Parts: sequence; structure tokens; C-alpha cells
Amino acid sequence: MIYTVECSFAGAAGEAEWNDFYSLEKLPALISVTGFQTSQRFKAITPGCPTYLAVHTIDGPEVLTAEEYRRKGGGNFARWQQHITDWHRNLYSDIGPAPAVHAAERLALCAGGPDPLVQMGLKPLAMRAAALEKVPAYRWLAVVPAGEATQAGNPPEGVYLYTPMGPQLTANESGAAR
Repeated sequence: MIYTVECSFAGAAGEAEWNDFYSLEKLPALISVTGFQTSQRFKAITPGCPTYLAVHTIDGPEVLTAEEYRRKGGGNFARWQQHITDWHRNLYSDIGPAPAVHAAERLALCAGGPDPLVQMGLKPLAMRAAALEKVPAYRWLAVVPAGEATQAGNPPEGVYLYTPMGPQLTANESGAAR
């Protein structure tokens, strides 16, 4: 399943520190949780959506209710809570593992159907909301190849582009991040 967390950060003061915390502490803590398989963080480069997006592959919804998740990763950013806006969490099925998006590539998301992504020459993957907010009910994602990323600067309406903020973290057999 794909677990997404989206949000924006209100005010520039403290945003760099929050980004360091999220990328350097929170993501490594999450990927160490049993049931987390991949984690990657993104920043929006198109308007009309929350600024930040984290995409995780998890084994199932029970991972998010487990004590280990609550202890290591869930809700451990109370210090930043007053600055977090437009916060959304969803759990999607029907997709398999989240694709890794490399530095020169972009992640494209669309809730209006796969056609806009197909028109961009991409191969969208369908996701159905299965838990948490369940809005939007369906989303399609695609990785924009490195050679096409600069040409994707003005995507069709309803397509949001994100640049990776770091590599996709993965869990090895022992559950530790690599």
C-alpha cells in the first residue's frame, strides 16, 4: 500500500530547520518501523497543491496503528505542528511499491483520471484510496523521465509535479534503512 502525507509550512522562519528534521530524522525513523518498505519526500514545483509530499510503501493499514509506528514516527513533530497547514494523509491500494524518483526525474500526480498523464507521454499507475481521509478517492501517479522533466514544466490542468528532496529510502530484511 502507498501511504501519503501532504502539507505546507506556514512562514519561512523555521522551514529550513523543519525540512532538515523531516528529511534527516523523521524519514529514517519511519523506514526503521516494521512494515515500512520505502520512504521518499518531495517538494511541489507546480501551484495548487500542498508544498510537501511524503510517499511511503507500507505492508498494510495495521502498520499505522502499531505501537512501533507511534513510538518512532507517527505524530512526532509536535514542535512544528503550529506551522503545518493543508495537512492530508491517505492510504492507497492497487499499486504495489512506490516508484523511486531520482534527482533529475519528477513525480506527477493527478486526481482527474489518467488521461492528462497519458497525454504527457507517461505511464500512470492507478491508486485507490483505501483508508484515512480517502480524498481524493482515486489518484494516478507517474515518474517523468529525466530527459522529459524540463519539458514538463507546464503540465495539463490538474497534474501536479514534484521534485524529490532526496533519494528513496528502503528497508532491508532486518528492517534497517539502507
